[in-house]
Amino acid sequence: MPYETNSIFLKKAKAAMSQLEQSIYEPISLLAVTAWVTPEPVVYAERTSGQQIHLEPGDKWGDLWDCAWFHFGGMVPDSQAGSKIVLLIDVNGELCLVDHEGTPCQGLTNINSQFDYSLGLPGKRVVDFSPAAKGGEVINLWADGGCNDLFGNYRSGRLKEAVIAVCHEETRRLYYDFEVLIDLAEQLPETSIRKTRIYQCLYDAANQLSEINTDNVRRASERIAGELNKRGGDPSLTVSAIGHAHMDLAWLWPIRETVRKGARTFSTALYNMEKYPDYMFGASQPQLYQWMKEYYPKLYDKVKERIQEGRWEPQGAMWVEPDTNISGGEALVRQILYGKRFFKQEFGQEMKVLWLPDVFGYTGSLPQLLKKSGVDYMMTQKLSWSVYNTHPHHSFIWEGIDGTQVLTHLPPEDTYNSPAAPRSLVKIENSYLDRNVSENALMLFGIGDGGGGPGEEHLERLAREKNLLGVPPVIQEPSINFFQRLDKEASRFQTFKGELYLEKHQGTLTTQGRNKRYNRKMEKALRELEFAASLLWAAHGEAYPAARLEEIWKEVLLYQFHDILPGSSIARVYDESLERYALLLDEVHTMTKDTYERIASMAGWSNQPVLFNSLPWDRQEWVEWNGNWHLLSVPAMGYRTLEKAEHEVSVVEGLMAGSRELENEKLKVMFDEDGSIVSVYDKLCGREALHSGTKANVFMIYHDDGDAWDFPHDYRETVAGAMTLVRSTAHIEGPQAVVRQEYRYGESILLQKIILTMGGSMVEFETEVDWRESGKMLRVSFPTSVSSDQVNCEIQFGYLKRPTTRNTLIEFAKDEICAHQYIDLSQPDYGVALLNDCKYGFSALHNVLDLNLLRSPAYPDPTADRAEHKFTYALYPHVGDFIQASVYRKGYELNTPMVVVEAIQADTAQHAPIQLIQVDNPYVMVEAVKKAEDSDHLIVRLYETAGTEAQGMISIGLDCLSIEEADLMENPIQVLQNNDSRAELHFAPFEIKTIRVQLA
Repeated sequence: MPYETNSIFLKKAKAAMSQLEQSIYEPISLLAVTAWVTPEPVVYAERTSGQQIHLEPGDKWGDLWDCAWFHFGGMVPDSQAGSKIVLLIDVNGELCLVDHEGTPCQGLTNINSQFDYSLGLPGKRVVDFSPAAKGGEVINLWADGGCNDLFGNYRSGRLKEAVIAVCHEETRRLYYDFEVLIDLAEQLPETSIRKTRIYQCLYDAANQLSEINTDNVRRASERIAGELNKRGGDPSLTVSAIGHAHMDLAWLWPIRETVRKGARTFSTALYNMEKYPDYMFGASQPQLYQWMKEYYPKLYDKVKERIQEGRWEPQGAMWVEPDTNISGGEALVRQILYGKRFFKQEFGQEMKVLWLPDVFGYTGSLPQLLKKSGVDYMMTQKLSWSVYNTHPHHSFIWEGIDGTQVLTHLPPEDTYNSPAAPRSLVKIENSYLDRNVSENALMLFGIGDGGGGPGEEHLERLAREKNLLGVPPVIQEPSINFFQRLDKEASRFQTFKGELYLEKHQGTLTTQGRNKRYNRKMEKALRELEFAASLLWAAHGEAYPAARLEEIWKEVLLYQFHDILPGSSIARVYDESLERYALLLDEVHTMTKDTYERIASMAGWSNQPVLFNSLPWDRQEWVEWNGNWHLLSVPAMGYRTLEKAEHEVSVVEGLMAGSRELENEKLKVMFDEDGSIVSVYDKLCGREALHSGTKANVFMIYHDDGDAWDFPHDYRETVAGAMTLVRSTAHIEGPQAVVRQEYRYGESILLQKIILTMGGSMVEFETEVDWRESGKMLRVSFPTSVSSDQVNCEIQFGYLKRPTTRNTLIEFAKDEICAHQYIDLSQPDYGVALLNDCKYGFSALHNVLDLNLLRSPAYPDPTADRAEHKFTYALYPHVGDFIQASVYRKGYELNTPMVVVEAIQADTAQHAPIQLIQVDNPYVMVEAVKKAEDSDHLIVRLYETAGTEAQGMISIGLDCLSIEEADLMENPIQVLQNNDSRAELHFAPFEIKTIRVQLA
């Protein structure tokens, strides 16, 4: 047919392919289906404990999140002897088939699951039963079901299909032949001879298939075999493919469902490895493996066998795939520490790749954390989601804030859910931004997010694409093999310095504020407990609670997963995590109190208050104890009784509190009648901290029709109003001058104490909000008198300078930014910092520091943040820039109050109090003190805060046999000192150092 067009050829080929698809499976009888329904999962041994229901197709068995054990029964008809028999099962939910012991062996998913269908159909419904039946075989199959699809949606809860069917294998193979060739031809240019010849052979084969039968299928297969067998020449690009199932540990489903998703996904991978010898699968997140080990030990043993065989790759270097914007620095260290240790201990493998395909931005501290943990490479693809600017590379050298470099790759297909089709390979070849200097690219294929992983269709396509003319060749191999080849090309790659900012999902810096508050409080509480426990263990030889600390840390790390901590999960996830956070925080505080009380008793003190300072500098602060205020001085990383720490203050001087003003020796704050602040006057240097004629601390409310991830970029143009002051009172409370304000908006109430403390240099804002608004965002801002083109933002183990201008599209896209304990505008002679105790979303535009306090999106949690909230922020005007003013110290002090306990009873053997650690450089911070994981060494983690070369002496308050520098995995690097309790340390800018101390 020389005059037919390609479009005619294609139409006929697709019609034939559709006929083939419908002819693969021939149902021959129904399965008998019984379900035992429960609201929560039950184990295999209790599978018949639920409500029993007999089901036929169309019958309802459950509501959203219901669980059920299904039994499928039947018999293969004698008439089908010799046929390939399969079962077709779709319960409109997720299903995990188990063996006779209850061990998962295959996952099934409803066909109409929510998914991007351009990547392929996510459902899995085919169960292989017999390649050649004898007839009369009994079907006796159990499966664990969940009434939800891959993404948590409710899909009627009705049985859709449960049948015994014949699989016509030749027809199935021909269907995939057609699919691969059609997809390949569609990618080729119109002028391509290869395209024309593929279309012609498909057209000819389609004409053979006017009736689908064995002879016609054979003839059609012979016609297209030639085009399938054509091979490529020497490749310019080789694609490394690895099966993947990105697993969100919670998102549109509760954490408990992820455990079962893991079983379905892992068992399906094992099942497909039996069928496809080339199949290589990888999975990340030790937390997921730990669940499999705990809940499905025999499945876990099978996974371990495949890992040892080399066909299953453990991936990633962190306990979970966490949010890296909000998680604290030490928390990221623990993610790597626990993650790498798990894979080493369980599988004997050293993880060299950070695997973070889906997190919402990447802190500039990560490269150093990786390199100092023995992680050489990083993989992600989320930067492809940026809205305004395209990240310039797929393969590049990422340089962190300290200068450390890590080889990084973004799969050029810009997805971790590749269909592994010819169009995937063509997109990789066409889109690879660094193809001029690289011959290697990575492809992650399978169904992800909700789990499931690769299916038959992915592996059938890959079998035909190993070396198919018209597309780059594909090899299935572990990702580490790919990275090692990519590393040989690294000298030609470009360098990208600083954070990897995602121009999307900025709402996640604020959404679900209570979870973020608990996260900050838990991080700080764990730091305090580890310091206390280390002091008790190192100085007094008492037991260190290592096992319980590891358990608590791992649960906190789980909640830092990139769809929990950012606030993008369903309500049940937060109901459960908030409950757990409260219990954990109470437990940690109790353990800390008990530990400090024991230390105080061992110092010989009884029935008197003792103050502990875990920060590495001397602190002089006001502390309230039993209703009385005391001005106290406590040494760095040490402790004193209240009596010895107290300064005598005869009278509270210089304080004034009125409805329109607050004043102490250093600052004078003036209020407008609407409650806003119109002046913060620095009395010591005679300078105004706020911009003249502006108002600060105004509670602006904006319309916000976004979801948990995103809010409108133009929110400033959609002002909904401001909270209205309804009451204001002023009083002196001990050493504090206080204005107490009450604001209202709609159904929401905000109560705030604005505080100036005697001798203090900060204005503190202790805030409680009963937030009841929907589709709104609450922000507060401070127009400063400081002029700077850059704002200083604390991140993990350092700070970033970000633009305050909007001169370019890149600057415009970074309007909402992440910071931890402070954000600061500084000139060389003066600056203003905004501190906080649990907030992360900021904007710095010209001279204005703006803090995002609360959001209330409707999806995926329709009740998000409609609740009571507590938070504190503080304004800190300072002489000199933020380095000279040690702003970082103010941030730590706000977040790390001194701890007061009462020594109950003195030990008979008294021990003099010690300063456990001293560091003589003011810009070096001690971030963590802990016992080593695998030895009796004391571990001290420090970092340089100012971004400059630094040196200082570390002094240990106990006799030491040796002081060594170690990596973040606590392996020794070099000996710094023997038989001495002091060692000189040299820091590069922002360098993190881990010190390992062998005590005498």
